[in-house]
Amino acid sequence: MSLPSQGSTLSDLKSDGRARSHLGFLAFTTLCFFAASSTPTPLYHLYQEAWGFSSGVLTLIFAVYAFSLLAALLIGGSLSDYLGRRPVIFGALLLQIVSMLLFIFASDVSWLMAARLLQGFATGLAASALGAALLDSDSVKGPLINSISPMLGMAVGALGTALLVQFAPLPLVLGYCFLLAAFVAQAIYLGRVEETVSRQPGVWQSLKPSLHVPQQSRRMLWLVLPVDIAAWALGGFFLSLSPSLLAAATGLNSPLNGGLAVAALTLSGALAILSLRQREPVLGLWVGASFLPLGVAVILLAVNLGMLWLFFVGAVVAGIGFGSSFLGALRMLMPTAHAHERGGLMSAFWYSATWPSAYRHWLPDSLPTRQGW
Repeated sequence: MSLPSQGSTLSDLKSDGRARSHLGFLAFTTLCFFAASSTPTPLYHLYQEAWGFSSGVLTLIFAVYAFSLLAALLIGGSLSDYLGRRPVIFGALLLQIVSMLLFIFASDVSWLMAARLLQGFATGLAASALGAALLDSDSVKGPLINSISPMLGMAVGALGTALLVQFAPLPLVLGYCFLLAAFVAQAIYLGRVEETVSRQPGVWQSLKPSLHVPQQSRRMLWLVLPVDIAAWALGGFFLSLSPSLLAAATGLNSPLNGGLAVAALTLSGALAILSLRQREPVLGLWVGASFLPLGVAVILLAVNLGMLWLFFVGAVVAGIGFGSSFLGALRMLMPTAHAHERGGLMSAFWYSATWPSAYRHWLPDSLPTRQGW
């Protein structure tokens, strides 16, 4: 595949700051995509009760999402570098709108799998295009927003849905209705957002499954990946199986616990990002490498003792490592890419960080279990 020329971003040509004026929109859209990814987490037990599927099928549902996300990163991860950020973001929004409709009208597990399949592909497209657009618009705030928006989004999606399940009607529908309205509004507003890169030849060639890592970025990618892979493997576990683990370990089957577990992990990650935003990015990697294993150790102890409060303590400790490592990785990696390489590098980063989590979702059913989990 031919590489696009370095060129100049359209944002470089707009000194009036119009590109930066849409940072809030790009951040909110990123937040909503990740909120949608965590919205099903507190609902999985309700789906199981309603449709009677096994824990193995539950694992498969999340694996479908994870593998479709990876497919989107492989196929369309560099697309926005050639076609432009706006068309790719718009396409991702349309796919997400359809997936929300599938969730709303789902009547059995096949609908749920179809919804997660589309949602994963939409999120993969959006993660690279929105991330690159944020970096195009503001090279200083872009890495910060790129790292904190997913954390806040996953917290809002999981905890917000858990609260709706606990205190509102239509628990399997209402959260998706709110997200559907947000995605429709974002698709409409996108027409007002300035494009940040010029189109380049090679659009069709860019769709060939591949990962584009610029030569000057490869050493840094290898440096930041180990701790970031560990962080996102833990994040993927919380999004898919933390409610089941908590129910098995403590005997408490409240959907609120699953939402609180995800929120404890991601909100503490967001606070860590805010605390470290002015510090050297390498510090984030060191904090992540220290707090992640400590948090996991506390979580394992809590599961074996059946102590809910200790599980949340472990989630907070691990969350500090999660957010710190994610911020450090982005701040060290993304400045190494030129404007027309950012979409491809973002997709390569997301793919490399999340593929172990996708494959991990096939393991739980084949491992020794505790209390039937």
